[in-house]
Amino acid sequence: MVTGAAGFIGSHVARRLMKSGFEVVALDDLSGGFRDNLPNDANFVAASILDEEGLRNLFEKYRFQYVYHLAAYAAEGLSHFIRNFNYSNNVLGSVNLINLSVRHGIKRFVFTSSIAVYGSNQVPMHEGQQPSPEDPYGIAKYAVELDLRAAHELFGLEYTVFRPHNVYGEYQNIGDRYRNVIGIFMNQLALDQPLTIFGNGEQQRAFSYIDDVALPMVACLDMPETACEVFNVGSDKPYTVNALAEAVMNAMGKRGEVRHLEARKEVVVAYSDHRKLRSHFKDLPAPVPLENGLTKMAAWVKRQKPRKTEPFANLEIDKNLPPSWRDSVTRA
Repeated sequence: MVTGAAGFIGSHVARRLMKSGFEVVALDDLSGGFRDNLPNDANFVAASILDEEGLRNLFEKYRFQYVYHLAAYAAEGLSHFIRNFNYSNNVLGSVNLINLSVRHGIKRFVFTSSIAVYGSNQVPMHEGQQPSPEDPYGIAKYAVELDLRAAHELFGLEYTVFRPHNVYGEYQNIGDRYRNVIGIFMNQLALDQPLTIFGNGEQQRAFSYIDDVALPMVACLDMPETACEVFNVGSDKPYTVNALAEAVMNAMGKRGEVRHLEARKEVVVAYSDHRKLRSHFKDLPAPVPLENGLTKMAAWVKRQKPRKTEPFANLEIDKNLPPSWRDSVTRA
Protein backbone atom coordinates (compact mmCIF):
# COMPACT_ATOMS: atom_id res chain seq x y z
CA MET A 1 0.00 0.00 0.00
CA VAL A 2 1.16 3.51 -0.82
CA THR A 3 -0.85 6.25 0.89
CA GLY A 4 -0.82 9.66 -0.75
CA ALA A 5 -0.04 7.96 -4.06
CA ALA A 6 -1.76 10.65 -6.15
CA GLY A 7 0.41 13.27 -4.49
CA PHE A 8 3.90 14.35 -5.38
CA ILE A 9 6.38 12.09 -3.55
CA GLY A 10 3.85 9.26 -3.31
CA SER A 11 3.36 9.08 -7.08
CA HIS A 12 7.12 8.74 -7.63
CA VAL A 13 7.48 6.09 -4.94
CA ALA A 14 4.54 4.13 -6.37
CA ARG A 15 6.09 4.21 -9.85
CA ARG A 16 9.45 3.01 -8.61
CA LEU A 17 7.86 0.21 -6.59
CA MET A 18 5.93 -0.97 -9.64
CA LYS A 19 9.07 -0.88 -11.79
CA SER A 20 10.68 -3.07 -9.12
CA GLY A 21 7.95 -5.66 -9.59
CA PHE A 22 5.60 -4.87 -6.72
CA GLU A 23 1.83 -4.80 -7.03
CA VAL A 24 0.74 -1.44 -5.62
CA VAL A 25 -2.54 -0.38 -4.09
CA ALA A 26 -2.50 3.41 -4.40
CA LEU A 27 -4.62 5.09 -1.75
CA ASP A 28 -5.44 8.81 -1.87
CA ASP A 29 -8.41 10.99 -0.96
CA LEU A 30 -7.45 13.47 -3.74
CA SER A 31 -7.51 16.40 -1.32
CA GLY A 32 -4.04 17.42 -2.49
CA GLY A 33 -3.24 14.97 -5.26
CA PHE A 34 -4.45 14.37 -8.78
CA ARG A 35 -5.60 11.27 -10.62
CA ASP A 36 -3.25 11.98 -13.50
CA ASN A 37 -0.30 11.63 -11.12
CA LEU A 38 -1.12 7.96 -10.55
CA PRO A 39 0.81 5.17 -12.29
CA ASN A 40 -1.35 3.66 -15.02
CA ASP A 41 -1.33 0.11 -13.64
CA ALA A 42 -1.74 0.92 -9.97
CA ASN A 43 -4.87 -0.28 -8.20
CA PHE A 44 -6.30 3.08 -7.13
CA VAL A 45 -8.52 3.38 -4.08
CA ALA A 46 -10.10 6.76 -3.34
CA ALA A 47 -10.19 6.76 0.45
CA SER A 48 -9.03 8.63 3.53
CA ILE A 49 -6.60 7.37 6.16
CA LEU A 50 -9.15 8.64 8.70
CA ASP A 51 -11.65 5.99 7.54
CA GLU A 52 -10.81 3.16 9.94
CA GLU A 53 -13.41 0.75 8.58
CA GLY A 54 -12.38 1.36 4.98
CA LEU A 55 -8.72 0.81 5.82
CA ARG A 56 -9.54 -2.36 7.73
CA ASN A 57 -11.37 -3.73 4.70
CA LEU A 58 -8.40 -2.94 2.44
CA PHE A 59 -5.91 -4.66 4.73
CA GLU A 60 -8.14 -7.74 4.90
CA LYS A 61 -8.69 -7.78 1.14
CA TYR A 62 -5.14 -7.25 -0.08
CA ARG A 63 -3.00 -8.72 2.73
CA PHE A 64 -0.29 -6.11 2.25
CA GLN A 65 3.34 -6.97 2.90
CA TYR A 66 4.56 -3.38 3.06
CA VAL A 67 3.02 -0.01 3.84
CA TYR A 68 4.44 3.26 2.52
CA HIS A 69 2.82 6.13 4.35
CA LEU A 70 3.11 9.44 2.49
CA ALA A 71 -0.40 10.86 2.97
CA ALA A 72 -0.18 14.10 4.95
CA TYR A 73 -1.12 17.75 4.83
CA ALA A 74 2.42 19.10 4.68
CA ALA A 75 2.08 22.84 5.18
CA GLU A 76 4.40 23.85 8.01
CA GLY A 77 3.49 27.53 8.10
CA LEU A 78 -0.25 26.97 7.81
CA SER A 79 -0.22 24.21 10.43
CA HIS A 80 -0.17 26.82 13.22
CA PHE A 81 -3.64 27.94 12.14
CA ILE A 82 -5.20 24.50 11.45
CA ARG A 83 -4.05 22.59 14.51
CA ASN A 84 -7.00 20.22 14.81
CA PHE A 85 -6.92 19.44 11.09
CA ASN A 86 -3.15 18.94 11.24
CA TYR A 87 -3.17 16.51 14.15
CA SER A 88 -6.22 14.61 12.89
CA ASN A 89 -4.72 13.99 9.46
CA ASN A 90 -1.06 13.71 10.32
CA VAL A 91 -1.24 11.84 13.65
CA LEU A 92 -4.56 10.03 14.02
CA GLY A 93 -4.61 8.89 10.39
CA SER A 94 -1.09 7.54 10.83
CA VAL A 95 -2.09 5.68 13.98
CA ASN A 96 -4.91 3.96 12.07
CA LEU A 97 -2.31 2.61 9.64
CA ILE A 98 0.12 1.59 12.39
CA ASN A 99 -2.60 -0.31 14.28
CA LEU A 100 -3.57 -2.25 11.16
CA SER A 101 0.06 -2.90 10.26
CA VAL A 102 0.62 -4.46 13.67
CA ARG A 103 -2.52 -6.58 13.43
CA HIS A 104 -1.67 -7.85 9.96
CA GLY A 105 2.02 -8.50 10.49
CA ILE A 106 3.32 -5.97 7.96
CA LYS A 107 6.97 -6.66 7.07
CA ARG A 108 8.02 -3.00 6.92
CA PHE A 109 6.27 0.33 7.52
CA VAL A 110 8.06 3.10 5.59
CA PHE A 111 7.17 6.54 6.90
CA THR A 112 7.86 9.92 5.34
CA SER A 113 8.65 12.34 8.13
CA SER A 114 10.33 15.74 7.69
CA ILE A 115 13.31 17.78 8.86
CA ALA A 116 10.64 19.97 10.45
CA VAL A 117 11.09 17.67 13.47
CA TYR A 118 14.45 19.30 14.26
CA GLY A 119 13.31 22.87 14.79
CA SER A 120 15.92 25.64 14.57
CA ASN A 121 19.56 26.26 15.48
CA GLN A 122 20.68 22.72 14.69
CA VAL A 123 22.31 23.03 11.26
CA PRO A 124 23.39 20.92 9.62
CA MET A 125 20.65 18.76 11.07
CA HIS A 126 21.65 15.16 11.77
CA GLU A 127 19.87 12.11 13.13
CA GLY A 128 21.78 12.13 16.42
CA GLN A 129 20.27 15.46 17.46
CA GLN A 130 17.29 15.70 19.78
CA PRO A 131 14.28 16.83 17.74
CA SER A 132 12.65 20.05 18.90
CA PRO A 133 9.92 20.90 16.37
CA GLU A 134 8.58 24.44 16.36
CA ASP A 135 5.34 24.06 14.38
CA PRO A 136 2.38 21.69 14.68
CA TYR A 137 3.34 19.93 11.43
CA GLY A 138 6.80 19.03 12.77
CA ILE A 139 5.28 18.04 16.12
CA ALA A 140 2.88 15.68 14.33
CA LYS A 141 5.65 14.06 12.31
CA TYR A 142 7.80 13.49 15.36
CA ALA A 143 4.83 12.05 17.28
CA VAL A 144 4.39 9.42 14.56
CA GLU A 145 8.11 8.61 14.65
CA LEU A 146 7.83 8.02 18.42
CA ASP A 147 4.71 5.91 17.96
CA LEU A 148 6.49 3.72 15.40
CA ARG A 149 9.35 3.21 17.83
CA ALA A 150 6.87 2.21 20.55
CA ALA A 151 5.05 -0.15 18.16
CA HIS A 152 8.34 -1.83 17.33
CA GLU A 153 9.38 -2.22 20.96
CA LEU A 154 6.09 -3.79 22.03
CA PHE A 155 4.83 -5.52 18.87
CA GLY A 156 7.94 -5.98 16.70
CA LEU A 157 6.70 -3.78 13.85
CA GLU A 158 9.65 -3.00 11.57
CA TYR A 159 9.79 0.51 10.19
CA THR A 160 12.07 2.90 8.34
CA VAL A 161 11.72 6.66 8.68
CA PHE A 162 12.90 9.15 6.06
CA ARG A 163 13.17 12.86 6.79
CA PRO A 164 13.15 14.71 3.44
CA HIS A 165 13.19 18.46 3.01
CA ASN A 166 12.04 20.95 0.39
CA VAL A 167 11.47 18.32 -2.28
CA TYR A 168 10.63 19.44 -5.81
CA GLY A 169 10.15 17.92 -9.26
CA GLU A 170 7.63 16.60 -11.71
CA TYR A 171 4.08 15.89 -10.46
CA GLN A 172 4.29 18.48 -7.69
CA ASN A 173 1.11 20.45 -7.05
CA ILE A 174 2.32 23.81 -8.30
CA GLY A 175 -1.07 25.37 -7.53
CA ASP A 176 -0.69 24.95 -3.77
CA ARG A 177 -0.24 28.46 -2.40
CA TYR A 178 0.82 27.44 1.12
CA ARG A 179 3.77 25.07 0.54
CA ASN A 180 6.52 24.06 -1.89
CA VAL A 181 8.18 27.34 -2.77
CA ILE A 182 9.63 26.13 -6.09
CA GLY A 183 6.20 25.07 -7.31
CA ILE A 184 4.75 28.37 -6.10
CA PHE A 185 7.41 30.35 -7.97
CA MET A 186 6.96 28.38 -11.20
CA ASN A 187 3.20 28.70 -11.05
CA GLN A 188 3.43 32.43 -10.39
CA LEU A 189 5.69 32.85 -13.41
CA ALA A 190 3.32 30.80 -15.57
CA LEU A 191 0.44 33.05 -14.47
CA ASP A 192 2.48 36.26 -14.94
CA GLN A 193 2.22 37.01 -11.24
CA PRO A 194 4.95 38.43 -8.95
CA LEU A 195 7.18 35.95 -7.13
CA THR A 196 6.28 36.42 -3.48
CA ILE A 197 8.88 35.99 -0.75
CA PHE A 198 8.22 36.23 2.98
CA GLY A 199 10.63 38.60 4.71
CA ASN A 200 14.00 39.55 3.27
CA GLY A 201 14.53 36.29 1.41
CA GLU A 202 17.74 35.41 3.21
CA GLN A 203 16.20 32.26 4.71
CA GLN A 204 18.29 29.25 3.72
CA ARG A 205 17.08 25.85 2.56
CA ALA A 206 18.56 22.89 0.70
CA PHE A 207 16.23 21.93 -2.15
CA SER A 208 15.96 18.22 -2.97
CA TYR A 209 15.13 16.83 -6.39
CA ILE A 210 12.55 14.05 -6.17
CA ASP A 211 14.81 11.24 -7.47
CA ASP A 212 17.20 11.81 -4.57
CA VAL A 213 14.34 11.06 -2.17
CA ALA A 214 12.30 8.34 -3.91
CA LEU A 215 15.25 6.12 -4.79
CA PRO A 216 16.43 5.26 -1.25
CA MET A 217 12.85 5.03 -0.02
CA VAL A 218 12.22 2.15 -2.40
CA ALA A 219 15.67 0.59 -2.02
CA CYS A 220 15.30 0.18 1.75
CA LEU A 221 13.01 -2.85 1.39
CA ASP A 222 15.97 -4.96 0.23
CA MET A 223 18.18 -3.73 3.08
CA PRO A 224 17.52 -5.39 6.46
CA GLU A 225 20.06 -3.08 8.08
CA THR A 226 17.74 -0.10 7.46
CA ALA A 227 14.98 -1.52 9.66
CA CYS A 228 14.06 0.70 12.61
CA GLU A 229 16.41 3.44 11.44
CA VAL A 230 15.84 7.13 10.72
CA PHE A 231 17.47 8.81 7.71
CA ASN A 232 17.74 12.38 6.52
CA VAL A 233 17.34 12.33 2.74
CA GLY A 234 17.84 15.02 0.13
CA SER A 235 20.28 17.66 -1.00
CA ASP A 236 23.25 19.02 0.97
CA LYS A 237 23.75 22.53 -0.41
CA PRO A 238 21.65 25.38 1.04
CA TYR A 239 20.48 28.40 -0.97
CA THR A 240 18.76 31.58 0.07
CA VAL A 241 15.21 32.05 -1.12
CA ASN A 242 16.39 35.10 -3.06
CA ALA A 243 18.95 32.97 -4.92
CA LEU A 244 16.29 30.34 -5.51
CA ALA A 245 14.00 32.89 -7.14
CA GLU A 246 16.76 33.79 -9.59
CA ALA A 247 17.49 30.12 -10.32
CA VAL A 248 13.79 29.40 -10.96
CA MET A 249 13.49 32.33 -13.36
CA ASN A 250 16.57 31.09 -15.23
CA ALA A 251 15.14 27.57 -15.47
CA MET A 252 11.79 28.86 -16.70
CA GLY A 253 13.45 31.26 -19.15
CA LYS A 254 11.24 34.05 -17.89
CA ARG A 255 11.74 37.08 -15.69
CA GLY A 256 9.25 38.17 -13.08
CA GLU A 257 8.83 40.79 -10.42
CA VAL A 258 10.02 39.69 -6.97
CA ARG A 259 7.74 41.00 -4.23
CA HIS A 260 8.78 40.79 -0.56
CA LEU A 261 5.97 40.28 1.93
CA GLU A 262 5.86 40.67 5.69
CA ALA A 263 8.03 38.02 7.37
CA ARG A 264 6.24 35.05 8.91
CA LYS A 265 7.23 32.79 11.81
CA GLU A 266 9.51 30.10 10.37
CA VAL A 267 12.88 28.45 10.89
CA VAL A 268 15.40 30.74 9.19
CA VAL A 269 18.13 28.24 8.28
CA ALA A 270 17.33 24.58 7.64
CA TYR A 271 19.45 21.98 5.88
CA SER A 272 20.55 18.53 6.90
CA ASP A 273 23.50 16.18 7.01
CA HIS A 274 23.25 12.94 4.96
CA ARG A 275 26.29 10.96 6.05
CA LYS A 276 24.16 8.31 7.72
CA LEU A 277 22.14 7.81 4.54
CA ARG A 278 25.27 7.43 2.43
CA SER A 279 26.87 5.04 4.89
CA HIS A 280 23.93 2.65 4.43
CA PHE A 281 22.96 3.35 0.81
CA LYS A 282 26.43 3.17 -0.69
CA ASP A 283 25.30 2.93 -4.32
CA LEU A 284 23.24 6.11 -4.40
CA PRO A 285 24.17 8.56 -7.15
CA ALA A 286 25.29 12.05 -6.18
CA PRO A 287 22.43 14.45 -5.41
CA VAL A 288 21.02 16.21 -8.46
CA PRO A 289 22.36 19.81 -8.61
CA LEU A 290 19.68 22.45 -8.14
CA GLU A 291 20.09 23.90 -11.64
CA ASN A 292 19.68 20.46 -13.24
CA GLY A 293 16.64 19.57 -11.19
CA LEU A 294 14.98 22.92 -11.85
CA THR A 295 15.55 22.48 -15.58
CA LYS A 296 13.78 19.10 -15.48
CA MET A 297 10.88 20.41 -13.43
CA ALA A 298 10.52 23.56 -15.56
CA ALA A 299 10.27 21.47 -18.73
CA TRP A 300 7.44 19.50 -17.12
CA VAL A 301 5.69 22.64 -15.83
CA LYS A 302 5.72 24.17 -19.31
CA ARG A 303 3.79 21.15 -20.59
CA GLN A 304 1.10 21.64 -17.93
CA LYS A 305 -1.62 24.21 -17.58
CA PRO A 306 -1.11 26.61 -14.67
CA ARG A 307 -2.88 25.11 -11.66
CA LYS A 308 -5.29 26.88 -9.37
CA THR A 309 -6.41 25.23 -6.15
CA GLU A 310 -9.20 26.21 -3.84
CA PRO A 311 -8.38 28.31 -0.77
CA PHE A 312 -7.96 26.33 2.43
CA ALA A 313 -11.35 26.00 4.10
CA ASN A 314 -12.11 26.00 7.82
CA LEU A 315 -9.25 28.01 9.24
CA GLU A 316 -9.24 27.42 13.01
CA ILE A 317 -7.18 30.42 14.20
CA ASP A 318 -6.64 33.70 12.39
CA LYS A 319 -4.55 35.53 14.99
CA ASN A 320 -1.13 36.45 13.47
CA LEU A 321 -2.10 34.94 10.12
CA PRO A 322 0.25 36.29 7.40
CA PRO A 323 -1.62 39.13 5.66
CA SER A 324 -0.98 37.60 2.22
CA TRP A 325 -2.99 34.53 3.25
CA ARG A 326 -6.03 36.39 4.57
CA ASP A 327 -7.86 36.34 1.26
CA SER A 328 -6.97 32.71 0.50
CA VAL A 329 -8.55 30.97 3.50
CA THR A 330 -12.02 30.69 4.95
CA ARG A 331 -12.90 30.49 8.61
CA ALA A 332 -14.33 27.48 10.40
